[in-house]
Amino acid sequence: MNKFRFKLTALFILLIGLSVLAAGLLMGKSYRDNHTQALKEHMEKEMRVLIAAAPWPVGKSEAEQTAYLQSQAVKFKKLADMRVTYIRADGVVLGDSDHAPETMGNHLDREEVREALKSGIGTSERHSSTLDENMLYVAMAVRQNGQTPGVIRLAVSMTDVENSLSRMWLALVFGLLLLFVLAAAVSYRVALGVTRPLERMTAAAKRMADMDYAIRVPASGRDEVSELARALNAMAASLQEQMDEIRRNGMRLQSVLDNMPSGVVMIDREGRITLYNSSAERLLGSSAKERVGRPFADFKQHYELQKLVREALDSREPLHEELTVYFPEERLLELNLVPMRTSEQEEPGLLIVLQDVTAIRRLERMRSEFVANVSHELKTPVAAVKGFAETLMAGAVNDPETAQSFLKIIHDESERLNRLIGDILELSKIESRRFVQQFSPVDLNAFLERTMEFMKAEAAKKNITLEWQADPGLFLEADEDRLGQILLNLLQNGINYTPEGGLVKVRAEYVDSDDPEHADGKVRITVSDTGIGIPKKDLPRIFERFYRVDKARSRSSGGTGLGLSIVKHLVEMHHGSIRVESTVGVGSHFIIELPLLQP
Repeated sequence: MNKFRFKLTALFILLIGLSVLAAGLLMGKSYRDNHTQALKEHMEKEMRVLIAAAPWPVGKSEAEQTAYLQSQAVKFKKLADMRVTYIRADGVVLGDSDHAPETMGNHLDREEVREALKSGIGTSERHSSTLDENMLYVAMAVRQNGQTPGVIRLAVSMTDVENSLSRMWLALVFGLLLLFVLAAAVSYRVALGVTRPLERMTAAAKRMADMDYAIRVPASGRDEVSELARALNAMAASLQEQMDEIRRNGMRLQSVLDNMPSGVVMIDREGRITLYNSSAERLLGSSAKERVGRPFADFKQHYELQKLVREALDSREPLHEELTVYFPEERLLELNLVPMRTSEQEEPGLLIVLQDVTAIRRLERMRSEFVANVSHELKTPVAAVKGFAETLMAGAVNDPETAQSFLKIIHDESERLNRLIGDILELSKIESRRFVQQFSPVDLNAFLERTMEFMKAEAAKKNITLEWQADPGLFLEADEDRLGQILLNLLQNGINYTPEGGLVKVRAEYVDSDDPEHADGKVRITVSDTGIGIPKKDLPRIFERFYRVDKARSRSSGGTGLGLSIVKHLVEMHHGSIRVESTVGVGSHFIIELPLLQP
């Protein structure tokens, strides 16, 4: 912009200089022409006076004419301070105020003489070789008695005129230099006034190019530059509004993508990853920084996924597959691969949507296993009831002792069937959350005392000792009925799997919590027994439905295989956790941790 300012200043100076120079030249020429014209008119008047005062000596000899005219020329020279020359009609000089006539050549070829003989008055301006200076010549024909005996010529040196013009040019040059300085200052100021708004607008345009649309240009005037500034401000405001809207939409889209439970991966037509959301990071491993911009072939840990991507790009048809991946952990993923175009001219890229269906498929498998297990568990007592009933119907009813034994078995199996159906219904109700939990403060000392009292009769059958211990004044916010159901199931298990003369113990204590959601602390309830214990390989599965460590003993004790599954669900509904520690032949410890206050 500085270069443009200096160019504009130089242009103004040049225009002003050329204008002043042209005006000076015109003024100089006009001055010279006017001065010369005035001098010519003065010389014409002088010649008329001279002709009247000293008529041409007609009728005299050449020598007399020469002597007379020579004397007149010298005389007039003194009076008018002009060179006077008398020239005969044939060009012979008869008198001259500055030189001897006989030394001067024929003047018939002089321009002013020819013009005077032709039209009466002639003028010319030329360098005089006689006087070695520029001279102005004015000649006038002498008319006497209808004849032209000769020509009188006056000559004036142009030195005065030239000196006057030189002084004028000197003054003009100094004036022009001064004007140039003033013009430079004024031109620079004008150029600055023109370019400064342009500089502001240029700077604003550069900042807009850098996506800074908050910039505004001062525009208070009414000229075209101010109009341009206002247009630029309006454009910046419009672009800022559009960019804000684009950013808001981008943030919304990014927020949607980041919070989607499904993984989203976009691959362009060249096979490079252009989008990789946080769920994709979780499902496929690696971060978006590591993946975006790199070829999908870099999925070294997911060879099957590479094959599917290549197939979808080649076929340009949607694909739907389920794929097991083993990195970063084993998962079953549902994949939808959809070709997509960003414009009609571009080759399609690929959109991949990944859904983790591991839990869904596991639940479906568990549901299928549950149905199979329920069928199997129901089949055994139903078959027993049917078999013994048929035996009774076949005649065994007539044998009182046999009939009594069979009827007892039928009764026990129907009781077991009733318990099994009850547990199934209870588990279904818990899983579907079809009941409302009634949380209230529970005094654990009183609660454990009542629960242990309730189980005393059951424990006495096997001579098992029940003990309990709780921190003084320990309260817990819980659903007392469901908490009782948890404890009764664990105590029942402990009694069933503990040999005669064993010990089942319950301990309740307060523990600090590192979890910020449970800042008030936790209550740990430990149910211990001295029973047969649980093999290490069975520990991860004991909370599964219908899973039994010792199937024969479980059935003989009347267990349904659903008790621990019910316990686990009820603990989780209390926002707690349960785990088990066990040693075969020594006993087991079921450890429950519940928040002191429900979140």
